[in-house]
Amino acid sequence: MTVSRHWRPAVALTAALTLALTACGGGGGGESSTPGVTGTSVSIGSTLPLTGAAAPGYSEQGPAAKAFFDYVNANGGINGRKIDYKYLDDGYNPANTVTLTKQLVLQDNVFAMLGALGTPTHTKVVDFLNSSRVPDLFVASGCTCWDNPKEHPYTYGWQPDYTVEGKILGDYVKKNFAGKKVAYFYQDDDFGHDGMKGLDKYIDQSLVVTRQPYQPGNTDIAAQVSAIARSQADVVVLESIPAYTALFRLGAAKAGYKPQMVVSSVGADPTTVSGLLENFAKQAGSAVKGTDLIEGMVSSAYLPATTDTGNSWIALFKKIHDQYIPTIPFDGNVLYAMSYAYTFVQALQAAGKDLTRQKVLDALNKGGLSGPGLVPFRYGPDSHAGYTGGQISTIRGGVAVASGTPLTTDDADGPVVPYTTAQPTAPANGIPAA
Repeated sequence: MTVSRHWRPAVALTAALTLALTACGGGGGGESSTPGVTGTSVSIGSTLPLTGAAAPGYSEQGPAAKAFFDYVNANGGINGRKIDYKYLDDGYNPANTVTLTKQLVLQDNVFAMLGALGTPTHTKVVDFLNSSRVPDLFVASGCTCWDNPKEHPYTYGWQPDYTVEGKILGDYVKKNFAGKKVAYFYQDDDFGHDGMKGLDKYIDQSLVVTRQPYQPGNTDIAAQVSAIARSQADVVVLESIPAYTALFRLGAAKAGYKPQMVVSSVGADPTTVSGLLENFAKQAGSAVKGTDLIEGMVSSAYLPATTDTGNSWIALFKKIHDQYIPTIPFDGNVLYAMSYAYTFVQALQAAGKDLTRQKVLDALNKGGLSGPGLVPFRYGPDSHAGYTGGQISTIRGGVAVASGTPLTTDDADGPVVPYTTAQPTAPANGIPAA
């Protein structure tokens, strides 16, 4: 059939209006034009080191987040949708991260990326995700670079950034080890550099006797350990992932060097580090008790201790752990991933039934989200930073024991101040209210 020339504009206009209305979709029971969203599901993706040097501890995060989502799905999902979570192994290799992130976005059509891990890895894909307008939520890294709403409006941090944490640890060193010689052992990227920025705001630079970097992937750090031991530093601050915390501690023990260790939270999980110490020692033909080697190690924590069974959040996450992933240790990495999964569910709930990518961003930018953290989030129209601080903890008998009150600060020259508002209680059914 031939369409009359006079009818063609009307046909074209009708088609245009249909497309426009479809593009605004995402509602209720039908299919959505938003990638990764249907009437019954929302798909998200992540890249994690399931193998390689960063795998110990961090490889647990994918299964832990999925366990929380499985629990939510078993209880009806969010706004009638089940969460379909796919995580891929990048081996902490930036080249792999690029390939796999593009696969998740361009082939799997995920709605959002969630909890993708690593500073050196994720910095290679943040521009791609933002140009593709994919929500890039709760990057598993404390780089200050995730808080850049102007250039990267789709990217959000989650944990305290490394400068904030560095200030809190630096303040602790200044107050508790006045006049003592200090050394830094750090990952040579934004992770280590941001942490040192915070440390340097409180630790007298005349007391910093050496700064020794390591490259992730190169496990031979004998030269760095030797240099720090020769410096006779009384305190060593480590901006390191768990494998390098363990490698440094074993190297120091071999050299007969026993400094006070102060370690970034990302590299201080007692279960992970003590296990690594025992495994590395066994590979070298000796036996050690890992918990003995980390006794007295100082760090900071922004989530409750996994051993605090009276805490409502720990009770919730332990119940989910025991039901869905009982063969994985219930440690700080499991707690971390279940916690950011909870925050994602809270944002998804707040975005409403007519789900779009922008509505999730709007929910975060509105602020007011809470959860298992000991301190508040900084989310708002002008901030994509996560938690605002943490609480000093010391490893005693193989577990992290908190001391004092939680502390908050900023990335600039603001003071480190106590935070006294009580932690919220977990919802009875484990799912945030609408």
